[in-house]
Amino acid sequence: MSRAVIYEAFGGPEVLELREVPEPHAGPGEVRVRVTAAGLNPMDWAIAARPDVAARFGITAPSGFGSDLAGVIDEVGDGVTDFAVGDRVHGGALGRAVADFVVVRPPADPLWHTPREIGDEVASVLPVAGLTAVAALAAIRPEPGDTVLVGGAAGGVGVFALQLAQLAGATVIGTAAPETFAFLRQLGAEPVAYGAGLADRVRALSVGGVTAATDLFGTETAEAALALGVAPERISTVAAGPDAPDGVHATGAVDAGPDAMERITAAILAGRLTVPIAAAFPVEKIRDAVTLQAGRHVHGKIVVTL
Repeated sequence: MSRAVIYEAFGGPEVLELREVPEPHAGPGEVRVRVTAAGLNPMDWAIAARPDVAARFGITAPSGFGSDLAGVIDEVGDGVTDFAVGDRVHGGALGRAVADFVVVRPPADPLWHTPREIGDEVASVLPVAGLTAVAALAAIRPEPGDTVLVGGAAGGVGVFALQLAQLAGATVIGTAAPETFAFLRQLGAEPVAYGAGLADRVRALSVGGVTAATDLFGTETAEAALALGVAPERISTVAAGPDAPDGVHATGAVDAGPDAMERITAAILAGRLTVPIAAAFPVEKIRDAVTLQAGRHVHGKIVVTL
């Protein structure tokens, strides 16, 4: 037997249970990962809490939990040539990542080798947040001379987006709660409080004006950017869905280019990209981890360790 986080019905953190389950094994074309860390994302608790969100991803209850993982391959099925037993890896397993063992089928399930210099906790938070940030910025093409407004800059995707925009040569203004301002300044961004009057506050901060924006939470930042005269084609959203303003790019991790993860890990190895881990919880504390994640005031990423 092994352990996995399971929920029988949709709901809040209280529905999540760590249970003993039959140990899975790799079949043809599959590998089994002994998971050591799982990175949490807002989409994880949204899927577990809301059947309408889960349905968009083809998930029904009962279900496993989580999307991002890192660990070591300990079984390889027939026909697999790119991975071997003992390889350190990180990747995605939608709706089943928080478990002792996860069977994945690359490339249908994304899986990458983890560079020796990157620890499993950091590797486990890269797939969804890192690739979402890459896609959000690719849609608006930041470059030297741009001032980019990043909505939700202190969150899990935001910490990647603001740094990647800076690596592209742009100046970044990031929306956040006031208690995160010092954190954002440490990452090189100019913070601004979200909420009513956002466009006016941004206008006062950006002498040359905002030229591009990405909204990582809803539509407030996108709407503020439009009010500031930013062209819709230079604004992206990742969580607005059908509510995205007309002409604005709606995008997500699936739109990141095939070399996106390699570029992210190269930037980390070069010391040009910092991955803040806000908190790490043992899997036995999964409800506490998700409660913190769902509060949406986390500075960086949350990890569950196994």
